[in-house]
Amino acid sequence: MTPEQVLKRIGEVGVVPVIRASSANHALDAVEVIEEGGIPVVEITLTVPGALAVICEVVARSRGGILIGAGTVRSREQAAACLDAGAEFLVSPGLSMPVMQAARAAGKIAIPGALTPTEIMAAAEAGARVIKIFPCGSVGGPKYIKALRGPFPDLSFIPTGGVNAANAAEFFAAGAFAIGMGSDLIDVAALRDGRKGDIVKAVRAVAQIVAAAKKD
Repeated sequence: MTPEQVLKRIGEVGVVPVIRASSANHALDAVEVIEEGGIPVVEITLTVPGALAVICEVVARSRGGILIGAGTVRSREQAAACLDAGAEFLVSPGLSMPVMQAARAAGKIAIPGALTPTEIMAAAEAGARVIKIFPCGSVGGPKYIKALRGPFPDLSFIPTGGVNAANAAEFFAAGAFAIGMGSDLIDVAALRDGRKGDIVKAVRAVAQIVAAAKKD
């Protein structure tokens, strides 16, 4: 997929589930329940044991049915490995020029992380079209996104950290392009206990909230 196609799909779906799991099997289970819950996008972080193998497995299983990204990408080497594994987009906790360059060279998109206006300006100057605002919940949540939209009306933000089902609609009302959700979407304890049905219900509820918020 081209960067334009990836961004269009993320914008249409409106939520990027961030998968952090203690094992590769739990990560694969998380992908399964996310897809079953109606969200065809996942970000598999490199903090997952065997993350590259997980990405390869999900790519093989999905056959294009789900948009697969890699998260917590912090170096050129990691970026190259994730792209080789089949990731369509890269997400970083901060701005890494080598990661941006590796993605650009491969014709893919990297979404850098930023928090302050200075960091956002640096990411934009590096060519970022969409920027992850992290950890957004620690600095005001939806109000912070609304404040950033003033000086940066031409940029798209994906607030992550502190985003949950209760405040998801507020983030879109504040001007978010999409939202990133991790443990607030995937109950790790439920996943570990095999209560997949509970997680599917939670994912489906978030998908409905986001769809309604985007219409408004």
